[in-house]
Amino acid sequence: MEPKHFESLYPENTREKELEKLISILRAGKAAQVVGIPGVGKSNVLRLLPYNKAVRTKHLGVDEKNFHFVYMDFSEVKDRALFEVVKFILISLSMSLGERGFGKDQNVLNDLLKDAITFQDDLILFQALKRGIDYLTGEKRYSVVFLFDRFDEYIPVLDPRFFSNLKILRNRAKYSFSCVFATTRPLEDILEPVFFSDFYEFLVGNSVYLPIFDAVGLPFRLSYLEKITGKKTRPEIKKDVMSLCGGHGKLTRVSYELLLSEKKAEDLKSFLISKNQVKGALFEIWSALTAEEQKILREKKTTEYLENVGLVLKNNLTIPLLEEFLSDLPQTQKEELVFDAQKNEIKKGQEILTEKLSPSEFRLLRFLIINRPRVCEKEEIIENVWTEAKTREGVTDQALDQIIYRLRKKIENDPNNPQHIQTIKGRGYKVEQ
Repeated sequence: MEPKHFESLYPENTREKELEKLISILRAGKAAQVVGIPGVGKSNVLRLLPYNKAVRTKHLGVDEKNFHFVYMDFSEVKDRALFEVVKFILISLSMSLGERGFGKDQNVLNDLLKDAITFQDDLILFQALKRGIDYLTGEKRYSVVFLFDRFDEYIPVLDPRFFSNLKILRNRAKYSFSCVFATTRPLEDILEPVFFSDFYEFLVGNSVYLPIFDAVGLPFRLSYLEKITGKKTRPEIKKDVMSLCGGHGKLTRVSYELLLSEKKAEDLKSFLISKNQVKGALFEIWSALTAEEQKILREKKTTEYLENVGLVLKNNLTIPLLEEFLSDLPQTQKEELVFDAQKNEIKKGQEILTEKLSPSEFRLLRFLIINRPRVCEKEEIIENVWTEAKTREGVTDQALDQIIYRLRKKIENDPNNPQHIQTIKGRGYKVEQ
């Protein structure tokens, strides 16, 4: 019933330390965050729980049969309203039961979904989800864990009711319901408290950072590549590839696939850095960083976040190919901020900023861009960005200043010397032309 191909790709002791920490958080009935830069395998860690029984058994023992993990790729609902998101969760919950062979339980969920979907009403659909969780955690005695993969992509349209709904489910099921969010950085660093204040106590501080190098899983995957391609290299060359890539999962896999497809590579570093597939994997890492973090990396300095995700160790980059990539990457000049109304996205030059911004940051920056170059008064900004009275509560001038500060860290090359968002003392802010 479970995808056997996924079980064959990873041994039971892959990401052992991180999964042990994650399971301990879930056993305590808390929510958790799996945090890491792109390409380190956040999705794989989440998928190990529902799709690799050996991993579940290793970390849960006899309790394995009592835990039910529901994997959801939130990139599929990144532009959807809350109604569609709740429907997606219900469908995913039903399908997950079928994948494990729990046919009777799946039928119960399908009946709830079928009855609710005809009304096309948010409240009725959420009632169906509550009844489904009540059934699984109350009557069936399962501990249900929602696994929200690629949650960053949903953040730009995040509705505060999303976390309110999670709290309601948690309050009903108590310690038998939990969630895991896969993100590039902790939610408390990218979301204003108003967006998840209802769920704050269950989530904040429960971050599991994924190191770049999976010492067990990566060699296993490379051996699997050799098996399916029927090709091999000398052990020392494989070791050199892993070293140049810093053990980064996606970068190493892409590099090794290229090496296996080529007859010969005299200068390994030059060979890899010349390939578009390698450059693409490196640019994905680079693009996930804020403008300030990019500047810090170029200056060979560090931050707590860069060290937590394993990109920097003792002020040195841990991925030699990334250092080589940056030496050839031109220093960016001032790039115009543009709002594309048709796509509802914000760009800085060619870089899409939307997924780096929280909902409030996005709406705030969009408002300033649309109204440039005039000065936007603070009161005017608050009224237009936080349009609902409930969400506007607590957004003081000082709170607005803090959001502007966080926004600058994400879009300005030097937040202390901003080129885009200018402060007009005693009045408000404006975006330069």
